[in-house]
Amino acid sequence: MAISIQNVSKRFGKHEVLKSINLEIHEGEIFGLLGPSGAGKTTLVKELAGLDVPTSGANFLFGERMPSLKLSERIGYMAQSDALYEELTAFENLQFFSELYRLRGKRQAERITEVMELVQLSDDIGKTVLNYSGGMKRRLSLAIALLHEPELLLLDEPTVGIDPVLRKSIWKAFIDLKKTGKTLVVTTHVMDEADKCDRLGLIRDGRLIAIGTPAELKEQTNSLTIEEAFLSFGGEQKHESNGDGETDIEANHS
Repeated sequence: MAISIQNVSKRFGKHEVLKSINLEIHEGEIFGLLGPSGAGKTTLVKELAGLDVPTSGANFLFGERMPSLKLSERIGYMAQSDALYEELTAFENLQFFSELYRLRGKRQAERITEVMELVQLSDDIGKTVLNYSGGMKRRLSLAIALLHEPELLLLDEPTVGIDPVLRKSIWKAFIDLKKTGKTLVVTTHVMDEADKCDRLGLIRDGRLIAIGTPAELKEQTNSLTIEEAFLSFGGEQKHESNGDGETDIEANHS
């Protein structure tokens, strides 16, 4: 088992962000956390990355209770906000982060080349990150998360701001990573991405309202789409197109 979340709740003051979450995520699967902004997805992923702790309950990665420093090299984490040194070039950012993971010499050079090819930024590796667009920064953040070839990838809305064609390419890379035995946890509010996951956890107002494969969730609710299934399980009452021909549920969360 890659991840075991056991009765996890989280409070910030009087506000309960996570409410008695129980979830197990298997090794070698793409698990999607689907829900609108404010649902608790980012808080949960931060806890799995060891950047926060639950108010009650416990999170275990590979059988080890989090947070755990010795697990850091087995985890790749991509935050919702890009943590980049904008005054440095992309190459200098990659070099800095790879050295944190003790990648040196030939292996460092190989991995930098590989991840930049994956996110299609090879031609921009010498540019200062300050001159990157928002989508390019997201792609660089993803490249950094992949540098040390982690067993577990925690990706918080990794394709926000990325055009649909490149998004498709990145999801192909996710599927290829899964085939090598990697485990991926991906948060999203985009239904098109949710359908690409092996299993989904539907999260709303801090609660997991359903868990299953996309096909199972649609079958259980007699729905044609994940969006309809989410609504049937007690989610949003309205939906809109996000402008890319895909549907998301974020704009209508109250």
